[in-house]
Amino acid sequence: MKENVGTTEFKDDAMCVNESDQKHPIWYNLKYLVVGVIFGIAFVKAEIISWFRIQEMFRFESFHMYGVIGTGVILGAISIQIIKRFNIKTVYGEKIVIADKTFNKGQVYGGLIFGLGWAITGACPGPLFAQIGAGFSVVFVTFLSATLGTWVYGLLRDKLPH
Repeated sequence: MKENVGTTEFKDDAMCVNESDQKHPIWYNLKYLVVGVIFGIAFVKAEIISWFRIQEMFRFESFHMYGVIGTGVILGAISIQIIKRFNIKTVYGEKIVIADKTFNKGQVYGGLIFGLGWAITGACPGPLFAQIGAGFSVVFVTFLSATLGTWVYGLLRDKLPH
């Protein structure tokens, strides 16, 4: 479904559009870098960037990663319910709209490819930067692969089953 929001046309899927016309200096985005560094430190300290922890999860030898992921899913669900029930707005005063998603078989294929890549490399896209920052330079290959995969997906997206 396509909509026209302001001057930006977009598909109604996983896309954020800031409708305000505010322009900010480059240093304005430093807050995101700070939050990213804090997240990276938390990932390292919680051992969720550890290849061994990830392998333990896929071998069903430890609850550690399931607990972290489960906590994230629960907090995400609670956050979405709070946003919907209290009509929370963005910092710019815009309404937050969370579109309903419809199931398609491409999600299953994508999930299988994602999980297989995660199991083989020991890295999911979220903590890749933390792993590189922690000195796991071999993960740079995974980073390049993830970047290439994202680029290829962007090229083929319209040709893939919906």
